[in-house]
Amino acid sequence: MTPPPTLRERAEGEAGRLPPLLARAEHLAGTVLLGEHGRRRAGLGDDFWQYRPAQIGDSRRMIDHRRSARGDQQFVREREWQIAQSVMLWVDQGASMRFASTETLPTKADRARLLGLALAILLLRGGERVGLSGIGLPPRRGQVQIARLAQALAVDAPQDYATPDHRAMIPHAQAVFISDFLGDIEELRVALTKAADRSVRGVVLQVLDPAEESFPFQGRTIFESVGGTLHHETLKAGDLRARYLDRLARRKDELAQLTRVTGWQMGLHHTGDSAQSALLWLYRALDRGFA
Repeated sequence: MTPPPTLRERAEGEAGRLPPLLARAEHLAGTVLLGEHGRRRAGLGDDFWQYRPAQIGDSRRMIDHRRSARGDQQFVREREWQIAQSVMLWVDQGASMRFASTETLPTKADRARLLGLALAILLLRGGERVGLSGIGLPPRRGQVQIARLAQALAVDAPQDYATPDHRAMIPHAQAVFISDFLGDIEELRVALTKAADRSVRGVVLQVLDPAEESFPFQGRTIFESVGGTLHHETLKAGDLRARYLDRLARRKDELAQLTRVTGWQMGLHHTGDSAQSALLWLYRALDRGFA
């Protein structure tokens, strides 16, 4: 059992991260402008969306006679597509995400949390329901849900590489997975396959530190995982560069192929690049998925 002081310190640390994360996510979301109707779509649901002129093929039962009585044209009352408005997030909180090659760069975890929460804010403002997969936070609307998401995203996972969770995936909904995806790809394969079986489509965003792309290490170097479970020392780090870059390229190819066969979209973001551009790409990628 973890000693009480340690639990308290962890709780205070997590609570201390929450307000800055939420404030930064709110600010980042505010830099992206939304259309009048957000991402709402017509379909089966309970909430009224809009009236549209009746078209060939519409049944008489679809006609809204009260609205049509105001003029000579018949109108159909459309409702929002409630199922398609549910978006499930998974943001990797494993130890590998807590890496930053320099003090001037954010950790991968910090950037992933920022993007995930800012995206959730945009979606909620657009009328969507947003939840987190696998931890019992079902998709809901409203400002309270933003606070719930922020609190859940502020918690670190103990393992080096966290695995995506496909539980609580709502059929015909959408999902967003944000991670470095440097762990066991079979876990991701299972998650995407099971999601695809439920007709869930979505976006995979790989977040990497610039040093993980360039491998700038030379001479004697000690490589150690953030979680401390992996350790490797070498006198000729430069000799590993070609092999490392080859393995990274193969991992990207595996991700691209996996997203293609499951109907998902894949993106790549570096922590040295603009968070705003990554957020805009995520939002548009989801919007294309709904179209």
